[in-house]
Amino acid sequence: MAVWMAAALLQAAMGGPCVEALCDADRLSPVFQMLAETRQTRRPVRILQIGDSHTAADQVTGSWRTLLQSRYGSAGRGVLPPGRPYAGYLTRGITASQSPGWSVNGIFGAAYDSASSVPIGLSGYSLSTSVAGASIGLKADSVEWFDRFTVCAMTGPGAGAVALSAGAINVRWSLDAPRVEPSCRTIETGSLTDTALLTVVQGPVTVTSWSTEASGRGGVLLSNLGTVGAQFIHFGRTTDAVVTRELAEYRPDLIVIAFGTNEAFRPKFSAGEYDAALQASIRRVQRLAPGVPMLLIGAPDSSTKLPALQSGESGVSAGCDGEPWRPTAALATVQSIQRRRAHQLGLAYWDWSSRMGGRCTANDWSRRDPPMMRPDHVHFSTMGAAEIARRLQQDLDGAMVTLGGTGVTVSAAPGDARR
Repeated sequence: MAVWMAAALLQAAMGGPCVEALCDADRLSPVFQMLAETRQTRRPVRILQIGDSHTAADQVTGSWRTLLQSRYGSAGRGVLPPGRPYAGYLTRGITASQSPGWSVNGIFGAAYDSASSVPIGLSGYSLSTSVAGASIGLKADSVEWFDRFTVCAMTGPGAGAVALSAGAINVRWSLDAPRVEPSCRTIETGSLTDTALLTVVQGPVTVTSWSTEASGRGGVLLSNLGTVGAQFIHFGRTTDAVVTRELAEYRPDLIVIAFGTNEAFRPKFSAGEYDAALQASIRRVQRLAPGVPMLLIGAPDSSTKLPALQSGESGVSAGCDGEPWRPTAALATVQSIQRRRAHQLGLAYWDWSSRMGGRCTANDWSRRDPPMMRPDHVHFSTMGAAEIARRLQQDLDGAMVTLGGTGVTVSAAPGDARR
């Protein structure tokens, strides 16, 4: 029996119908309907994904965005972290720039400062400066041209001011206000443009996110908001008030949650602690985004040579044909908890690992020529990421057809791992 079919039958036994590796797809029916109608209604479909390095790299999400936009049209690049918040920051469809003089606060990694009081929103990063003339800018490629440019920043007593420009439109925005609170400002350009710029007139200024959108023509925008190395619990370091304000401004039609790899690699992993943290994190996002359909993407298959991660509370990880690389002991536990809680808490669930081919597939994908995964057996090559996006969209298409929508079949590529 195919691995993906076994997973689907397991989920169905728990009460959630599955199409391929996608379970409880009926919870995405409003999104499917919007996709089917977007060209007629000219109402954009806004997808927002939060996650770890798989999301931050924008390889899987970028390939998925390309598939969606080639079919339904582009509604812009969507929400982004402001500027270039860390070394090696990657974007597709947008080139971001940042002058010297900015400091960064983030939810994890080198940018995280536990003593900082700088608020953080959906993007997982905030940029702050008191340097007049400091700037951040972006330039879109031809597919992602836009006519709406939005910036979200903190207002408050004594806050500074910024100049915003998009295309030929320029406005000044004073952030001085009676109360400290998040605020967003949008420029409507009237015609498509490829450039936008924020320049500090006077400090202090804190920017939490920015976004581009092409209005009035329908299509899809897919925002990838990922933090390298992060676990879902780290998203809890974002500020409720900022996230709430940004969600109200950006109005996602679907929120995708894609964590789990770093949880499975956590030393001294505890299933009970992870289960409690996952439930709390999901419920928080649901509270901040009431009524928004959500899709939980399970942790992909991965492997390690470190013996300390191959055993633990979950037992000893079985070998993969005698080779030193094997999944962490915690990976299957993480995936099982994700599947169960997604169903119980009202989310659709996509089993990324089984759709790759199941346990130990990471080893095979890393050895392929050309390789589908990187030598670390965790991250994906450009080709592998594109294949993951294709399989995800194929399962979404299948669900649309099953639910009576207008899904479009994506042909299987050679070597489609459905063992």
